[in-house]
Formats: sequence, structure tokens, C-alpha cells
Amino acid sequence: MTAFIPHNRQVPDGQYTEQIYSFIGDQKYENAIRILQQQVNLLPSSRAGLSLLAYCYYMSGDFLSAAQVYATLCDVCPEIDAYKLYQAQALMKSGLHDDALRVSTFIDSEESTPSPNEPEKTLGQQVRLLQATIRHEQEEVLAAHALLDSCETADTDVTIMRGSLLWKEKRVEEAKKAFLEAAKTQSELPALKYNIALCHYSMKQYGDALKNIAEIIEAAERAHPELGVGVGLASVQNQGGDSEYRSVGNSLALQSSALVEAFNLKAAIEFLLNNKAASKEALLDMPPRNEEELDPVTLHNIALMNMDEKPTDGFRKLNFLLQSPDGSFPRETFVNLLLLYCKYEYFDLAADLSAEHAQLTYSCLEPDEYDFLESLIMAQNAPREAYKKLEELANGHMERLRKSTKQIAEARRARDNAAVRRSLGELDASLAKFIPVLMGQAKIYWDLEDYAMVEKIFSGPVEYVSDQEVWKLNLAHVFFMEEKYREAIRYYEPFVKKHTENVLNVTAVVLANLCVSFIMTSANEDAEELMRLIEKEEERVQLADPTKNIYHLCIVNLVIGTLYCAKGNFEFGISRVIKSLEPASKKLGTDTWYYAKRCFLALGETLAKHMILLKDQTYHEILAFLDLAIVHGTDIQSQINPLGRQRARNTVAFEAKLIKRLFLRLRE
Repeated sequence: MTAFIPHNRQVPDGQYTEQIYSFIGDQKYENAIRILQQQVNLLPSSRAGLSLLAYCYYMSGDFLSAAQVYATLCDVCPEIDAYKLYQAQALMKSGLHDDALRVSTFIDSEESTPSPNEPEKTLGQQVRLLQATIRHEQEEVLAAHALLDSCETADTDVTIMRGSLLWKEKRVEEAKKAFLEAAKTQSELPALKYNIALCHYSMKQYGDALKNIAEIIEAAERAHPELGVGVGLASVQNQGGDSEYRSVGNSLALQSSALVEAFNLKAAIEFLLNNKAASKEALLDMPPRNEEELDPVTLHNIALMNMDEKPTDGFRKLNFLLQSPDGSFPRETFVNLLLLYCKYEYFDLAADLSAEHAQLTYSCLEPDEYDFLESLIMAQNAPREAYKKLEELANGHMERLRKSTKQIAEARRARDNAAVRRSLGELDASLAKFIPVLMGQAKIYWDLEDYAMVEKIFSGPVEYVSDQEVWKLNLAHVFFMEEKYREAIRYYEPFVKKHTENVLNVTAVVLANLCVSFIMTSANEDAEELMRLIEKEEERVQLADPTKNIYHLCIVNLVIGTLYCAKGNFEFGISRVIKSLEPASKKLGTDTWYYAKRCFLALGETLAKHMILLKDQTYHEILAFLDLAIVHGTDIQSQINPLGRQRARNTVAFEAKLIKRLFLRLRE
């Protein structure tokens, strides 16, 4: 527990210095600051008091306050250039790059006296390094290179900065060589290990990247146990995520440990490897901080990782970052927000965002990305023009895919392994850009319910996409809608079997469609076996966490019930739907209600047309279920709006009342 000095308690005369240095030695900077502030108020021009106060502010992570005190020191001791250097460093740490650069220009950059905090460097060398760092953070790479060229090349910090600039220029192999050269003398420096890991990540060498990340984390756990690595994850696992744990803030110890950067990179790697759970764990393992203390990269990643479960919160975080007055958000924020607006079909918002931030549109988006997003937005009002634009994009990507395939074949014939790896990387990159375009083309005809055309679009590039899961699943969906159930099984079944150990990781609609396909091809035993597997897995999960609601088996039964309703067997179909939602208190949700109400409305329409007669018992079951939906659906939204703009009538209870009123009239 941090020591606290009550305001009414005085430090005995003659013990101030001892008490202050004791606090500093114990890294209790806040306590030292309280005493030093009192002393500086009494002696505003005390060089010793101001110097210690600025140091404590800096070490506690309050860089802006440190910069202000160093500015006072510069006025008190204008002849000491070191204080100007410290002021500039603190301003840079605060993100005030222009101010830091301005202050640094008042220091003699040709000064050859040793730097006070790094005697092996001259003061001039430190100034030029600081200016190069500022230019690097301002994306002024050429200016940073020019400053480094005037530095001593034997300096390891110069080598590290050179590597950072090379990485920014996407000369990753050269950057890695520079970092590895620097590691010969500073192998234990966390920031350097992170830079090496980042190079491995950029080169898709994820195993090597994770190895370096693990070393950073292990070193920090040994050196700084007070940072509480892993307490966030332990809290979630042990207490359901409701417990509170003390924030460690943004101390200098946290910044120098490179833990934040390492965990963010680990989360990104796990996300790319499709290990969503491990990705979230990486962010939870990070030293605990309050939301307002989070850096832009962490806030961005948290928003993305939890988008499926908390879309409203994700949109809030991303918009908050984008509105940052100093523009200190990751470049990916703007791109991801645009893509998410399109994913959730908020195309008007995507168009507005692009228009409002025209400069970001051109600086953050590659030409292909811009054309792709423009096509998605255009498709809402001009689908034919959008399809033509997407087709042009697809043809360009196909040409690059053919070129990469040819290069791989030539490199293999020449037994040039390096060229093979390089061409494979280019092929993967081209494929990653091509697949969203292909899906965009298909969606235009999917929305028109022209499934034959969608199948034709998917069959075109089969030689390049046949091993891609997203292509297989979407093709299976097309076959399902065309009632080509055997073909649908051919693509659904291998995917589900791959996830037999944890079948709940498979989207519920995939499981439901596979069950229906089994039933429609008279493979009822296979359907029953799959449903037993889902039921067993749900029981296992609920045993571990009784509060968790799982809807997979429920949705499977709902889809089967919907199938019978679609075939005209309403009595059996509706009874299956009602049974699947027992107990309503646990099974009623936005998704399950969506499937259920479609069946009730279809039945209502058929009854209104006097096409069938319904037994009184079935009416009774329907009305009893709707009563339960009214009771338990008060706080359940009937339609999710990720932007948080909910209508008062947008509840399951309200819709259930309307449907009940319909059936009461039909019964009369």
C-alpha cells in the first residue's frame, strides 16, 4: 500500500532531504512531490527543489508537469543547456512535438561537452537524436534521416533510430538488420526487443515475433512485479470480470518495459491467426489501467476485439479516437471505422465519414481500398455501376494473383527458397485484398436473391480461393438457398468436423443449415448426432459458467422449425419453435426472437388468407408463449443498433404484444 503523509503532519526540520530521497529510492514519487511542492512554494527559485520536483514528475509519468518545472529551471538557470534538453524530452513525451522541437533549437547542437545523463554522448549528439525522434514521430522521415547523418554512427541509439526509420519506409529486412546490430550491445533493452518482434511480425514470421514478446513479458515480470501483469485476466477468470483492480497508471516503469506495445502486438498476431480468445487474453494480460489512461493503440484494439459482443461500445471508442484534437490515433482507426460502418450497413455514415475527413481518406486509404469502399457505398443506390467497379478491382487482383503464382513456380524450378517465400507473401497479400472484393460482388446478387449468379461469381476464381474458409462457407450458404443440400453438406460438414472439439465456436447458423441439409437428404441420424454434440457442449459450458446464455442448439431447432413452416407444416414447425425457446427466460434473445417471429408472422398471414385451419390447442400454445415473451422480453431489443440509437418500441415485449393481438383477432 502506498504511504501517505497527512496534510496536518509536518516533516521534522533537518529531515526533508532524507525523507525526499527515501521516497525517491522507494519509487514513491507522489509522496516526494507533495513535500517538494511545499518547499518550492517557500523557495520558488531553489534549483535543487525544482530539479528534484521535475525529476519526480517525469518518473511518475506526469510529463507535462515535468516540462513546466523544467521551463522554470531554464529561467532560473539559463546558462545550463541540460535543463532545456530535459524540458524538450518531457514535452516530446507529452506529445507536444512542435513545442519540443522549438525548445531543442535553443540548445547548441554542436556542443561537445558530455551529456549529464549519458556521459558517453555529447550534449549535441543527444539534441540531434531527440530532434530525429521528434521528426520520426511527425512522419518526417527524410528530415529524421538528415539529422541522423550528422550523428556519430557508433552510437547504438543512432542505429536503433535508423532501424525505426527503415521500418517506417517498409524496408523491413534492413530495419531488422539494424536492430539486430544494436542488440549486440543492448540485448536486454525491451524497446529494442519489441522492434525486432515488430520486424518479424511485418515479415509474417509470427513464431519469432511471439518468442521476442515472451522475453519482454518475462523480463518485465521479474523487474517490475508491481505492474501487475495478468491481474486483469485472473480477475475475469476468477470472478467473472466484475472485480476491480488498481490501475498502475502510465508510469515511466510501464513505458520503459515495452509491455503495452508487446501485448498489443501479441493480440494482433493471435487475431491474425484466428485465435480470438487468445487475442482478448493478451489485452486482458496487460498491466491494468483505467479507460481514460489507455493509449490510442490499446483503445483501438480493445474496440476491435470486442466488436462482436459490444458493437455500440466499439463504435464509441473508435469515434472518440478519430475526434482526438492532436490526431494521435492509429492510421487504422479511420479505415476500420469505415469498414465497420459498411459491415453493419450504415452506408450513409460511411459516406459522411469519408467526406468529412477527405484528407484522411487520401492519406490512410490505398487506391484499391478507396475504390472498394466507394463501391460498397454505391451499391445501395446503383448496384450495376458498383458491380462494374468491383469487377475492375477483381480483375486487377486476379492479374496480380496470376503473376505471383507464376513467380512461385519459377522460383521453385530455380530452387530459390527466398524468392519462393517472397512470392508466397505477395500471393497471400493479393488474396487478402481479392476476397473482400469477391464477396462484395456476390452480395449485390445475394441481396437480389439471384443465387445462381452468386454461384457463378464464386466459381470463377476457384483455383485461387478453394482453400479459403470464407469462400467455402459462403458457397455452402448459396447451395443451401438453392436447395442443393448435398452440395451444401460437402462444404459445411468438413468445417464443422474441424471444430468438433469446440463446436460452439462454429456460428449457429452454419450448424443449423447443416442439420437442415441432413434432414432434407434423409440423413436424420447425422442430424441427431450433431444436435447431441451441440447439446453436450452447451451443458459443459453452462456447468462451468451457469450465468452464460448459449443459443446454438436453440437456433438449430428454430431453423428446423422454420423449415417445416416454410414447407406448410405449421403445427409441427410452430411447436418446434416454441419448444426450442424453453425456458424463455434463458433462450429468448434478439437473434432467437428474429427467427421465431418470422414463423408466427408467416402463420398469421396464411391464416388471414384462410389457407389453413389451426387447432385450438395450437392457438393456446402460441398465446401462452407470447405471454412469456411479453414478460421476459421487456429489456431485450428486437433489433440491435450498434450505434446505440434505440427506439422505445424496439423490444421483444412490444412486438410480442402486437403478434398476440393478431392471433387473438385471427382466432375470433
